[in-house]
Amino acid sequence: MLHLRDFEDESLAKNRLPFWLKVLYGSGDWGIASIGMMRSIFYAIYLTDVVGIEPRLASLGALVGIVWDAINDPIIGILSDRVKSSLGRRRPFLLWFAFPFGLSFVMLWSAPNWESQVGLLIYVTLAFMISDTLTTLVTVPFLSLTPELTQDYDERTSLSSFRTVFQLLSAMTVVIAAPMIVDAVILGGGSQQQGFMTAGAVFGAIGALPLFLIGLFVRERFGPNPGQETLSFRESMQLAWKNVPFRYAVGIYMFNWSAVDMVAITFPFFLLYWVAQGDLLVSVDFLGLNLALESAFFGVMMLVCVLFVPFWLKFAKRYNKIKAYIAGMTAWIVVQVLIFTIQPGEVGYLLFLAALAGIGVSAAYILPDSILPDVIEWDELRTRRRQEGIYYGIRTLIRKLTGALVIFVTLQILGWSGYQVPPGDVTQFQQNESAVFMIRMMVSFIGAGILLGTILLAWTYPLSREKYQRIQKLLAIRKNKNAETE
Repeated sequence: MLHLRDFEDESLAKNRLPFWLKVLYGSGDWGIASIGMMRSIFYAIYLTDVVGIEPRLASLGALVGIVWDAINDPIIGILSDRVKSSLGRRRPFLLWFAFPFGLSFVMLWSAPNWESQVGLLIYVTLAFMISDTLTTLVTVPFLSLTPELTQDYDERTSLSSFRTVFQLLSAMTVVIAAPMIVDAVILGGGSQQQGFMTAGAVFGAIGALPLFLIGLFVRERFGPNPGQETLSFRESMQLAWKNVPFRYAVGIYMFNWSAVDMVAITFPFFLLYWVAQGDLLVSVDFLGLNLALESAFFGVMMLVCVLFVPFWLKFAKRYNKIKAYIAGMTAWIVVQVLIFTIQPGEVGYLLFLAALAGIGVSAAYILPDSILPDVIEWDELRTRRRQEGIYYGIRTLIRKLTGALVIFVTLQILGWSGYQVPPGDVTQFQQNESAVFMIRMMVSFIGAGILLGTILLAWTYPLSREKYQRIQKLLAIRKNKNAETE
């Protein structure tokens, strides 16, 4: 007679991953994160202050991106589930699209010097859609490998932590180096536009290589169930939505990244027009380095994010992922409220809060991605199917949708609050009081309200470590019975 405990030790030992594989797989997030971070932080202010598009008009490009996201992400997820090749289901995408993905990042920052606002909007929208599609073609298959490499609860958290370290190191490098690259191009006689294109080329090239190497060397360990039939797009989406833990995970993910993107998108405006009072060339002396104010703020925050990854990993292992996540979001809410108290010129206080914010942001980066893979086994137990692609397609949709939606909402709010596009030949420009007040609200109380949503959803999340382990044991019994029957 079979018992659940008979499979526990064997299952845990079988799913351990070698260190080199975790490092290589984690490095894949370098390119995805660097491109995502540069777009999150600098794209909105690039459209308004560099390209020169009126904020409300610029937001329409982000709205089109939302619609396009809704189309391509789940489709590519289902497509990656259905691919059959000697290389597996995910690796062909990484081998074929890694380098085009890197090249598309140059196009994203290549707006021409046109007078027509409508012409500029059409160009940046098309560039966004091309870059978004190529990002999806590598991101969905890359993330879908997570549940196919290990089925162990804590090992998935460990695997996600390696991704998070590269993700945060990449983000920290971007926020420090990108402004320096732009400034270097300007000092060399180039334009700000050329500076952004150069930064895009650097980070696109560096980010494409790890994804290509993963396609070469990483093998899928857990594939689709034998005899699994192919479902239509509509049937796949309906099955995914019936997965109750997945609904909670989607909600957590949406609120989580909305809060992260709200900080990333609005803080350059906050630093420039509130802390620096409109000084476009402001810099700070930090640890002997002369850095742009945004480089110093985001650099401190991302450094603390990286340092706290082991802390959250141990916290989640000792208690569970949900308790760790709630603790991290609570800490971040406190910091969000304190940000409203920052006054112009208070750089020391600003950097102190940046360090405190890094603690909560670290939890926001590492824990949601370690929660999501667990719902796939819940789905397999319920439906006898494995659909990693569709789940990670929806995950990628949510990630990019929140970024585009926050850009749209932010630019709409800025436009209606009276935000003015600064002239191209000035180094000092101050926004009106209503625009600055709305910027301060978005980086503080509005962001804190979004974070409250993550806590409420996480508090009621139905899939604990104990329930997940029971699912694993039941799946093991089913597979053993199937093997005996065959």
